[in-house]
This record gives sequence, structure tokens and C-alpha cells, in this order.
Amino acid sequence: MRLPTRQSLLPFLRWLPSVNRKKLSNDALVGLTGAILALPQSIAYALIAGLPAEYGLYAAIVPVIIAALWGSSWHLICGPTAALSIVLFTSVSPMATPGSDTYIGLILLLSFMAGIFQWLLGLLRFGALVNFVSHSVVLGFTLGAALVIALGQLPNLLGIEIASQPTALATVLNLGQHLSEIDWPTFAVAGFTLVISVLIKLLLPRWPALLIGLLAGSLLVLFMPKQFAHVGLVAAFEGSLPPLHILDFNLNDITRLLPAAIACGMLGLVTSLSIARSLATKSRQFLDANQEVRAQGFSNMVGPWFSAYASAGSFTRSALNLQAGAKTPLAGVFSAILVALFALFGTQLIEHIPLPSMAAGILIICWGLLDFAGVKSLYRVSRSEFLVMLLTLGATLLMELQTAIYAGVLASLFFYLKRTSQPRVRFWQEDEEALLRIEGSIFFGACHYVQQILQRSQGERVIIDAHHVNFIDYAGVEMLHQEARRLGSLKRQLVMRRARQQVIDEIQKLEGAEACPIVFED
Repeated sequence: MRLPTRQSLLPFLRWLPSVNRKKLSNDALVGLTGAILALPQSIAYALIAGLPAEYGLYAAIVPVIIAALWGSSWHLICGPTAALSIVLFTSVSPMATPGSDTYIGLILLLSFMAGIFQWLLGLLRFGALVNFVSHSVVLGFTLGAALVIALGQLPNLLGIEIASQPTALATVLNLGQHLSEIDWPTFAVAGFTLVISVLIKLLLPRWPALLIGLLAGSLLVLFMPKQFAHVGLVAAFEGSLPPLHILDFNLNDITRLLPAAIACGMLGLVTSLSIARSLATKSRQFLDANQEVRAQGFSNMVGPWFSAYASAGSFTRSALNLQAGAKTPLAGVFSAILVALFALFGTQLIEHIPLPSMAAGILIICWGLLDFAGVKSLYRVSRSEFLVMLLTLGATLLMELQTAIYAGVLASLFFYLKRTSQPRVRFWQEDEEALLRIEGSIFFGACHYVQQILQRSQGERVIIDAHHVNFIDYAGVEMLHQEARRLGSLKRQLVMRRARQQVIDEIQKLEGAEACPIVFED
């Protein structure tokens, strides 16, 4: 048994020695931008989860630091998310009054249980889950998530007050009914922030465009109070460092929360791995999925002891981290530390940020997620994968975001099984011999297709060139024996030529194989 090394227990030791002063200062600046974005988001997500606002801040501190240091992705930023917040609320609200001490305790216990589930999956090397999320699914999910996030910011950008909707389609329909209510001063602040941010991004690409845009929008509202006095600002709050929380391991509560914990754990993992893979593709980074799974579980196991509820990868903050030029995971650590500092000392500064300026900044981030070049390349290379991308994109707009991931994965698996169920078969006739070269596995999904070809073959000897058959399952073995018996009754013969030894062994394992021998030739 191989003992764990120091770097496997403390994976940040692999990259920490390479950090220099330049990287440190760069990541600190990126972390500052991320912290400004995280503050209003975290508060909003806590309210969605039925928790007091400060619990959103707690979830953006300790879990973020742990996931950044123990994870594999350079740019993935974790924290409270809308999807997890909604799942937590619907799971626990029937058991306790939202906002009560009992409710908070159950939420934190559920978060800890979800972390245990994730961590165990990481130990079992379940990170292979990411291999089932194809590039087309990631691309469609990324495009759809960008549109969903952008649509969710339009009410703040337009100054319209509407209730949050579960899907993008519902949001569009609801917005259409309130377009006459647009507040033009609010829209002007958003437009001003957007223009400043884009100009900085084009003319001074090394500068923090989003941070400067937010500052410009804040100054506009501050120095023109008559015109913009009614423009919404980030809500005031009183924060503190995350307090210690002793979890109550009540067996009855654990039993009731177990199904929700598994659901939250799986949702958090699939979301985080999808985001991490998308970021790794853009940054050309190698992603250790098993390490990332363990890090997600570890962060959710430790976080509840510091009053932090379940966290997962954040599309908005992770995309900002990548686009702002983060060099190491320390950007996430700085972001968490600055969230804590802002919560303690910077509440008055945060109160001056206009909501439309924040919405404009998020729109810029969403634009950076739209990979038009990738869509064109996918269309040219594979139409079936392009269809998977479209299905995933459509699912993100018509369903809840987490459901879209599952839909995309299922669509990808469907097309994969469809391809493998029809292995490539080259067929030709030589005198009294029919020759078939099968390139692919003979498994339950491909049996019917291969059997049809065998039954149409003519000649005294039907020869299968099995050199390229790497795998055969029980259904494939049974099908070949059936065909051997059928051909034998017609005084014909089934021959396996150049078959691999493991394939021969599987065929000969079937009971009664000696009664209807299949001829093997080199």
C-alpha cells in the first residue's frame, strides 16, 4: 500500500514555491475584483437559501480558501450558488422555519453531509465523472449559463423589480411584461459603467476593467445625486468573521437529510467539474478531477464548522478570475480574505456601489464566456456533437441550470451509444467465403447490428476478422454461438480469425461451447 506523500496531503505545495512578488501582487488585485463581485452575490444567495444575509459572506470565506488550496483548478472559485441555495431551501424549509436557529443548524448539517459524500467519492476516484461531460456539453452549458446569468441581471440593469424566475424562458417572458417600467437613470448608470469598462478593456487591457467600471459608476451616482438619487445600491449590512458552529449530529435529522445531502453533493460536483473543465480548456491546464472532487468535499466538510453553508463552483466569479489574469489559486484565497475584511471594515464603501453597475460588470463577464469560435469548429468537425451542444444550450434556457448538465450528459451518452452500437464493418465475398472485418466492440448494444450482417452473409464459411475487436460481453458471446449453431444446421461454418486472446477466452467460457464450436484461426 502506497503511503500518501506530503504533496498529496497538501497539494498547494506543488505550486506555492513558484509564486513570486509579481504573481502575488497580480493575484491580490484579481482577488480584490473578485471580492467586490462576491459580496452582493453572496448576500443574495443567502437570502434565497432562507438564511440571514451574513451567512452568504461566511460561505464565501472558509470554503473558498480550502477549495482553492486543495483543489486542482487554477481558476475555479467556489462559494454559495443560486442552484444550491434553491435546493437547500426547498429541502429544509418543510422541516423548520427559514431563518430560525433550528433551520440554520439543519442547513449546516446538510452541507456537512454533502461534503462527506463528495469527499468519499473523491477517495473512490469518482473524478472520472468529468470524462462523461463531453466538450460539446461543456460548450453548450457555458453558453447557456452565460445567457442565464445575463438575463438574471437585466432587472438590475433596467431598474425593473420582478420576482426571480426558475428558468431563462420564464425570465424573458416576465421581463417582456415589464419593459414599459424601465427606469432610464438606472439604465444610464449601467450604460456608463459598461462603456467605461469596455474602453479600459480595449485601450488598457492590463488594467482591472471591471473594477474601474464599478468605481466610475459609483462616482457618477455619488456626484450627481439629483439625477440618480433613486438608483438602487448594494444593500447595507453588518458583518463579522465566521463564528464557530458546533454541529448537532441528531440521527433523526441525518436520516431525513440524507437524500437531500446526496442530491446537493452530486449537484455541486457536476457543476464544479463542468466549470473547472471549461476553465482548464481555455487556460490549457491539466485538471486532476479526483483531486478537485476531494477538495470540494473537504471545503464543505470544514465550512459548516465556521457557519458556512454548502458551496460549489461559481461561473461568474471563476470566469472573472480567468479573464482578469489570475496566475495561481492564491487569487481565490485573496478574494476570501478580502471578503472577510470588507465584511468587517468596508461596509460603507460597498454601500456606494450601484446595482446597475454591478449588473453591467456581470454582463461583460458573460460576454467573455461566449465561445463563438468553438461553436463554429464544433459544427465543422461533428454534427452529432454540435447537436449535443444545442440540446445542452436549449436545456439551460428551458430548464433549471443544474438539470441542463444532466440533460447534456445524457444526450452525449445517447450519441456515444448510438455510434458504438454500429461498429464499422467491412464486408467482401471471396468464392465460398464471406469475410467481415469488425472494428469495434461486440457488446449488447451492437449485437443486433452485427447479427443482421452475419445473417445476410453468403458462403460456406463466414469469417470474422476480429483483430480490431477489443471487447466482447456476454450478449456478444451468446449471439456468436447462436449464429454458429444456425450456420452449423445449414452445413456452414463460423470462423473467428486473428481474434485477441481475451476475446477467445470470453467466447470459450460459455457453457456448452464445445457443442457448437466456433473455429479460431490465426
